[in-house]
Amino acid sequence: MRSSSSLRVDGWRTFWHTLRIMNSELRTQERYEDFGRVECPSICLVNGVLNDISKSGCKVHFDAPITLDLENDYEVRVRLSHSSQSPLVLMCHPQWVKENANTADVGFSILRSPDTARLNDYVKALHAEANEPDEILPQESPCLFV
Repeated sequence: MRSSSSLRVDGWRTFWHTLRIMNSELRTQERYEDFGRVECPSICLVNGVLNDISKSGCKVHFDAPITLDLENDYEVRVRLSHSSQSPLVLMCHPQWVKENANTADVGFSILRSPDTARLNDYVKALHAEANEPDEILPQESPCLFV
């Protein structure tokens, strides 16, 4: 069991690390809001929910208590909302965790994984979708409603 002083030091290290990583200005990859089911039984027996994803990281929400070590890597299976294929198998390293009563949000960096190529293709598709012009009301034509 850790002493209270080592917990305090680890807490500050985790706090500053979290502050640095969560700052979106420091991210090199654009994050895309997405929805998916995340399976990682070594962290939580209840599946998590994908909040956003990029080629280099993702944010996952768990609605149950988690067991997480910020020093370990985890195999995470992500079933994506826009894909009917099998789940992505990704090796992830937790960068930060924000825990509330019985829920937790975890930010992961994505390491070289078995499905890195599929992830890159998926993120490219999300980028293309995000940059498509609005088909309901094209921006170059004025609204004709009176």
